[in-house]
Formats: sequence, structure tokens, C-alpha cells
Amino acid sequence: MRAMESNQDYPFAVTNTAAALLDGAGTITAWTPAAEALLERRPADVCGRPARDLLADPGSWEAVLAQGGRGGQREGWEGRATLRHGSGRELAVGFRVIPLVHGPHGGAARCLVLGAPLELVARWRQDHAFTHELFLQGRVGLAVFDADLRLLRTNTHLLPYTGVPVDLNGRRLADFLWAEDAGIIEDRLREVLRSGNPLIGFNTTTRTLDDPRGGRVVTVQAFRLQEPDGHPMGVATVFTDVTDHERSRGRLDLLYRATGALGGSLSVLRTVEDLVGVLAPSFGDCAAVDLADTVLTGGEPPAEGHHAAPLVRMAVAGADADALGTGTAHFADPLAAAVSRPAATGSDVAGPGVAGPGEPGPAGPRTRECRGELVTGLDTRPAGPGGDAAPEWAAALPGAHSAMTAPLCARGIRFGMLTLWRTGDTAPLEEDDLALLEEIAARAAVAVDNARRYTKERRTAVGLQRSLLPPATAETPALEAAGLYLPADSDSGVGGDWFDVIPLSSARVALVVGDVAGHGLHATAMMGRLRSAVRAMADLELEPEELLAHVDDMVLQVVAEAESDDSEDGDAGPPVPGGPVGATCLYAVYDPVTRHCVMASAGHPPPAVVGPDGTVEYVDLSPGPPLGVGGWPFEPVERELPAGSVLALYTDGLIERGEGDIDEGMQDLADRLLRADVLGRPLRQARHDIVEGMPPGRLRDDVTLLLARTRVVDADALATWQLDTEPAVVGDARHLVLDQLTAWDLDELAFSTELIVSELVTNAIRHAGGPVRLRLIRTDTLTCEVSDSSNTQPRMRRARNSEEGGRGLYIVAQLSHRWGSRYTVGGKTVWSEQSLPPA
Repeated sequence: MRAMESNQDYPFAVTNTAAALLDGAGTITAWTPAAEALLERRPADVCGRPARDLLADPGSWEAVLAQGGRGGQREGWEGRATLRHGSGRELAVGFRVIPLVHGPHGGAARCLVLGAPLELVARWRQDHAFTHELFLQGRVGLAVFDADLRLLRTNTHLLPYTGVPVDLNGRRLADFLWAEDAGIIEDRLREVLRSGNPLIGFNTTTRTLDDPRGGRVVTVQAFRLQEPDGHPMGVATVFTDVTDHERSRGRLDLLYRATGALGGSLSVLRTVEDLVGVLAPSFGDCAAVDLADTVLTGGEPPAEGHHAAPLVRMAVAGADADALGTGTAHFADPLAAAVSRPAATGSDVAGPGVAGPGEPGPAGPRTRECRGELVTGLDTRPAGPGGDAAPEWAAALPGAHSAMTAPLCARGIRFGMLTLWRTGDTAPLEEDDLALLEEIAARAAVAVDNARRYTKERRTAVGLQRSLLPPATAETPALEAAGLYLPADSDSGVGGDWFDVIPLSSARVALVVGDVAGHGLHATAMMGRLRSAVRAMADLELEPEELLAHVDDMVLQVVAEAESDDSEDGDAGPPVPGGPVGATCLYAVYDPVTRHCVMASAGHPPPAVVGPDGTVEYVDLSPGPPLGVGGWPFEPVERELPAGSVLALYTDGLIERGEGDIDEGMQDLADRLLRADVLGRPLRQARHDIVEGMPPGRLRDDVTLLLARTRVVDADALATWQLDTEPAVVGDARHLVLDQLTAWDLDELAFSTELIVSELVTNAIRHAGGPVRLRLIRTDTLTCEVSDSSNTQPRMRRARNSEEGGRGLYIVAQLSHRWGSRYTVGGKTVWSEQSLPPA
């Protein structure tokens, strides 16, 4: 009470309270100015009168005196009474009687009476009770600091720690908290002292010197205490332990961030790398993911005996990640034995510091296949094998004091393990942490499985695409070619564009570029059908316009079949993207003997020609409709190409510019062809520079580019003779060929070539009539051609044993590397190719 009497708000403080001095008979002998102000009665009006006269009901005097029995007469007592105000109204007051001189019988011979309005007394008593109970409660910590931030008073629950001294008076926070933690709090309290602005909702971590790993998160509230004159006298502070709340919020935040990281990629490796990047150091000091080696390539661990499958460390993160390594460590599944044995309960736990495989965690019961394992006290366990030694997986990180691991389990298949370590002064891992790791591992397993499935499907699709496309580069006697394909759908890696280089007879070569509408696997499948059809038609040696007409008919047939299937199948679903209608194709045939290139287009953009003089121009084509439209002819265009010219065939994805004009894209392509120096560099190098010069951004359409540098057959590698239609000319033809082979130093082919020429010339004279032309072409093969005016194609047949003839074409086929015939403007040409002998 003495301490409180110095407070100006104490209602019975002598300095600011109404007071009266009474003698032993209850007569007022002294009256203070404060009493005069309270009742508006002058000292002359009350001194010498009985105190009972001030009561509103003088008859209640005995009842007022009876209140003194509660506290004892000698120590003083408190009570309440209703007085008559000088204005005549009644005023309820609280009073305190303080004996000054005691009489012979223990009663007060003289006493001091202090009074104040009853409502003021009641309010002070409420404030006092509130403060008293606040310092007695133990749910929040209370502390009063002086101006030097030394503790003056605390409640019984200042901080929820081990290592906090019982007697805190006069101590500073740094006497029992880490200097770093204490400094953070004291800096904030000094700011409160300086500015007078209260500190609200400041969260910080506090650790005691005796238990540095057991950090707690507290919310600090503080306000300044000051003297009546406004001078700061200290800081009152409230500490609230929000550790559990912050941990729960942190776990939810970690789960949210981990889930977000898992959805950022469809690559297995990138998925697990992003995951460990979130977990370390947010959840642990080091994190690692180990997967079955088949998962990275799209496979999955075998359904039987998968617990013994070796694991490969795919991703690590954290300060000590180098100690774990990636890509080389193969080891058995650490929880394989735990999964194969029955669930443990209670005393079945393996040992101290290890969470039993069958124990239910805070998140509920765990399935036997997907539970994890927690190991603590690693820094106190013996090294090496032994009953109390740490598991090998947990001891993999030097300096760790606790570790936990959880399986990546989805659809009943374990793809690998997720492992976490803590080191140094961080808090040891707990069961709640293991439950969270199991939840993250379950979600990670689904993401890994999705990425694995995507990898498998993409590898299949890309493999299909690559099997349908020719080699990227080709070398023929007619030209040097290099192609490049970039799908717009980079995720799937497949699309509907294609290019092809098809060797034809007589050193000629066909160049093909096509574009199927749509993207993805369906467009790739249709592209494969069209490419096969074009190759089959090319083998028939058809002219470009005829070939496109036949392919157009095939597309119309495919469309009709698809529509028929859809009408019969009510559950066919939506139409499949990447249909054949709208596909475009450019087909060109280049002859290195004549240097002529004949081409036709089905809705495809024209090719660019880079001449030997460095000029770029586009072939003036008359493109027909896209494939699948039908009813329109295709017009051929023939152009002579000087030796060393570069022909650029492409799809519209290379020249499209979104909202821009297509002519701008064609001009840009021409500029890039020159910048890439296609005339002076190997085409396999120049093709990449052309595509890399495209504007940045995601491709709107697939991009295909086919570059071809033309060559010519030298005159000394060509021999042509016009023959009469007399049977005797067959012998002359043999002699002419033998002489030419001797000049070419190809005597090894003399016998077979003599027989081939004899049979072909004989058939031309016997069945065709008219002029006959014999031509030899020496390139990387020896080609023998016999042309006549007949449109009848030769047909090889099986001659009977009794027949003398009918074996000529059979002999030609046996002696040739390949043979065939083709229509020409004036008739047909039958040809045969033989491989040259090794040099």
C-alpha cells in the first residue's frame, strides 16, 4: 500500500485527497481544502461539529462505524457512506480511517479520515485487481524494465524456457538469452523509450544460453511508462509465446511452396531439384532426393521386388550438399525392410530416437508402404555398425544431429526417397516434422510420377517423329542437303512438319517439304502417312504435278474413311486435331545432268534460290490448293539452277510474323540466308544460324527448313549414244560401252554392264521401235539408261523352263544394285544402277 500511495491516481493519497481530522468523540477538528472542494463546505461550517452531521442520514452513523469491524480498529479501516453536499444533494464517497492516537481501551483517540468519490475508489480497485491478477497469471509473460532496460518486475511466466533464472530483478535480457536475440528485443524497447510509440505485434525468436536449440517464437508488445512530468521511467512489455502457431503457419507455408515448386516442370530431374531447393534451408539444413534409376528415363521400378531396387541420388540442396554428391551413389532403399515387415506398435519401436514405422503421426495413421522414419541424437550415437549406431542413410551427412526420410510413393509404387537433415544449432526434428515430410513426399511422388509419364510419352512421340524424318544431312551426287525441324509445341517435341530427300534414278534427287495442320502426336501420325505416300509415289518416278495429284486423292480417301468411322462410332468424341485436310506440300526434282529443277506446290510457300552471285529470289510458283481439297490441277514450274546454287525449302512457320505481313517474313528469310553465308559454309552449320536469327518468343507454328546446294555431273562422267533400231546395233552398243568403261577405268564392271546393255537395247529394238538412246552416267554408281519411244512399261516375269526367252529383265535385276523405268515426254526410260568397285 505504501508503494501505491506514491501514485497520483491512488484515491486515498494524502496529497490529493479530501481529509478531515476527528477526535475521540467523532468531532471534526480540522478540514482540508480538498475536503472543502469535494463537499463545498467551508472549515468554519464543519469544524467543531460531529462528523455524523455530514451524513445524508445522520441516523446511519452506527452503521457506518460498524464497517470498521472488518479491518480492525488499530490498523485502520475502509468503508463507504453517503454525505450531504453543500448544495443539498447526496454524494456517495469511499473513505479510509487512519488511527493517529489510540485511547486507553484500544479505540482511536484521534484519527485521520480520507475520502474520495465512490466511483473513483471503485475504478482504482478494479485497476489494482487487474494489475495484480495480470502479474499472477502464467499464459503470457509480463515484464517491467527501467530506463536502462533492467528488469524491475516480472510475472511467473516471463518466457517459456528452460534456463531462465528464477530471480530476474536487476537482470538484463542478455544475462539469460543469446546476445543476438536479446539485442533485437532491446533495440525495439529503446525505440519505445525514445519515441513513446508503442510496439505492437513484433515477432522474434528467442533462445536461452542453456538451450540454444530450443528457440521459441514470441510476440512482443511494449509501451512506455513515464513520470507525472512526462519523463520516461521504463517500459512495460508483454511476451506471448506463438511458437506452435508460427510452426503451424510455417508448415502450411512450406507445404504450399513445396506444392508450387512441384508443379513448375514436367522434367523429373527439374521437379526434384526444385523440391530440395524449397526444403533446404527452410525445413532442414540439407535435403536430398534419391530415385530409382529407371524413373529418369520414363520407366518405373518393377512391381515385384521393387524394395530392393537401387536408388540414385538425383538432387541435393543445402550448405553441406557437396558431402552428399549426386548421380553416382547407388544404395538400397533404406525403408525396404520396414515396408516388408508388419506394422509395429508401442514397444516394437526399434530403439531410442527412432520413430516406430507403425506409429500414427499427428496427421493420422500412415499406410505401411508410405510411412517415413525419424532418427534423432545422431551426434551422440557411435559410428559404424551396431545395435545403437545410426542408420547408414541418416549418418550420410557429417555433423547432423537429426534426420528423417519418407518414401516417394504413388499408385502403390515407391519411386524413391526424400531425406532431410539438420545440423549445428538448429532445433532437432520432431514427429510433427516427419508428418509434414510424409505429406510433401506424397505430393512429390505424384509430381514425379506425372513427370515420369510425360517423359515416357514424350520419348515415344519424339522417337516416332525421328523415325519418320530422314537424317538431318544428306550427300548425293546431285546436291548437298541439310534439314532442320523445330516443333512449336516444345513440351511434346512433335508436330506435323516434315522434309525429305529422296534419291531417284539417273543421279536425280527429289526434295520434299510438307506441313500438316495441327500439332502433337496426331499431326505426327498423319505426317508419317503423307511422307510414306510421297516416297511411294516418288518411287514410281512420277512428275511433280502428277505425284501431288495422287497424294491429294489419297488424302481425300483418308478423310472419307475418318468421317465414316466417326458416323459409326457414337462415342468417338471430339474430332482429332492434326487432320490431313489443309496439309501443304512442295515437291521438287533436280537433275544434275541438265541442271534443271522441276517443282510443284500444293498450297505451300515458294522456295528461295540463292544464286552463286549472292542474289536471293523466290521461285515464281503457281501453287495449287492444299491437299485434301480436290478438283484442282497442280502446275509444274521448271527452272535451271547453276552449280553451287542453294535451294531453301521451308514451312510457313519460318516466315510468319503474327500480325505482320507475310512478305516481310520472306524478306527477313532472304536476309538471314545471306547473313548465314549459305554459299560459303557447310549447310549443316548455316541452318542453325538461320533459325537462331528468328525473332525471340514462342513459335506460333512448327518450323522446318531444308537447304540444298546443287551439283552437276561433269561432261566427262557422261556418255550418250543414239542407236538405230537394227538388231545388229546391239553388238555395236556393247562395244561402245566397253570402250567407255575402259576409259573410266571400270573394267571390273565390263561383263555385267555388257549383259545389261545387251538385254535393255534388245528389248527396246524388239518391242518399242523408233529411235533408241543409250546413256551411261558415272557418279557414286554406274547408271545405264536405255530410252525409247514406247509408253509400255517393262515387266519382269518368271520364265518357264521350256521357254527360250523372257529372262532378260531377270538378268538385269540380278546384276544391278537397283533398276526400274520411268515415263518421259517422248516415251520411257529403263535404267539400271551398279555400285562402283572400291577404289
